[in-house]
Order: sequence, then structure tokens, then C-alpha cells
Amino acid sequence: MNPRTIHTQSEKVVKLLQKNGVMRRRELVERGVHHETLSRMLADDVLVRPSRGLYQLAGANMDAAHSLAEAAKRVPKGVICLVSALQYYELTLQLPRRIWMAIGHKDREPKIDYPPIRFVRFNDKTLRLGVDVHTIDGVDVKIFSPAKTVTDCFRMRSRIGVNVAIEGLQNAIKSRKAKPDDIVENAKKTRIWTVLRPYLEATLADES
Repeated sequence: MNPRTIHTQSEKVVKLLQKNGVMRRRELVERGVHHETLSRMLADDVLVRPSRGLYQLAGANMDAAHSLAEAAKRVPKGVICLVSALQYYELTLQLPRRIWMAIGHKDREPKIDYPPIRFVRFNDKTLRLGVDVHTIDGVDVKIFSPAKTVTDCFRMRSRIGVNVAIEGLQNAIKSRKAKPDDIVENAKKTRIWTVLRPYLEATLADES
């Protein structure tokens, strides 16, 4: 490959990654980028590989949510949940070491070295309920809504701790990122309303 072609392709890669943040090798190749161009850009420290098969610009200014975009790239069917979803919506001060991600009850658990992910199995109905799509660094990331996240935290309070669930509930109500009616609806659909009800009533009483 002649130097001019490499230069032109390098410009294309930079523009693509500036727009999308992180991309798979296959996606870049499908857009006409040669593997030799990627190898040269890695050797010149223009690109870095945060994990196998993923590319991003070296020194890219990525916020804390960037790891969620990488996780979504690696597990397209997964949904960000529990503490990671609370953190994304700024409903907790917790900083999870792993990304909490929901997958189907019968789905094969992917083997991923980076980013670190903690998988949680949801049944089909619960996995489909309350899913929002957010664009992070050009990547469509599925994240449970604030109301659904709060109810899931109470469902799985034994895993994350009831104090974290209460914190998420109180912050969701205070910030108005989740309406009480939406929380009630999700709680009833996921059969956790009996448990969640006294906490919601106490939170609403404190806010009144």
C-alpha cells in the first residue's frame, strides 16, 4: 500500500472514531479501511485497543460512561442495569468496579477481558421492560430507565445491598428522574411492589 493511500485511510479512521468513539475492526474494514492502516496507526500511537477487536483514538477524552459504550459493543443484546444504571443517571455515589449488565436467562455468558462486566440473568419479560437507548460516544447503549432500575435494585437487593436500592429510590424521586407512578407500575409488573411500597411511601412523605 502506497503512503498516500495510507494517509487517506488514516484520515478516514480518525474521522470515523471522532464521530463514533470506539469501533470494531470489522466495522472499520467494512468502511474500506485496510488492516495495514490500522497496524501502522497502532504502531504510531495514533490508535489504541482498549480490548481485543476494538479501536479508539489515543488520548481521546472519554468520560466515565465510555466503558458502557465499550460494553455495549461487546454484548449488543445486553442491557446496563442495577448500580451501573444508577451511576449513569447520577442516582448513586457508588463506583462499581464492574459494569452490571443484564442478559437473557438462556443466553450464553460472553467471555470478555475488558471492560470488566458482571452479568445478571433476567427472564425475557423483565429484560424487555423499561429499556431506554442512549447514545454514548456514537454507540447505542441499552440502559434500563430510572424507574425500572430502581425496581430492579429492590428485586436484587441481596446482591447490591438494600442501602444502595434506597439511595437510588430517594435520589430518583428527589431529582424527578423517575415518577412515582412509573416506579409503582414497574414494581407491580416485576412483582416487587409489596417490598418496595413502604420505602416509596416513606420517601414521598419525606419529600412532601
